[in-house]
Amino acid sequence: MKLVALAAIVAALIVPGALASSTATTLNGTDGPGFTITLKKSGVKVTKLKAGTYIFKIADKSSIHNFHLKGPGVDKKTAVGFQGSTTWTVKLKAGKYTYVCDPHASFMKGSFTVT
Repeated sequence: MKLVALAAIVAALIVPGALASSTATTLNGTDGPGFTITLKKSGVKVTKLKAGTYIFKIADKSSIHNFHLKGPGVDKKTAVGFQGSTTWTVKLKAGKYTYVCDPHASFMKGSFTVT
């Protein structure tokens, strides 16, 4: 009986933390295969977000591009030459964020604000 009670207490302590990490909003970033770069949430271009933790799923579809996310306390990127998928968990603070393809930053770019 004590073992069942102990198991219930442990489960109550572990599950909320597990649920919290699984409720982070997913954002989808894509560069290539042409000369495009996007960041979307549920298929819609990201322009504004609330501060918090987000999961960035990046699809790097060209070996001549990269996806570089910059903002307050954030500097994450895929390598030029890398082609594939990667996932980042990023805590966004209030401010302006940009995403660019470094080799083509003059025209492959976007931004959003976090409040």
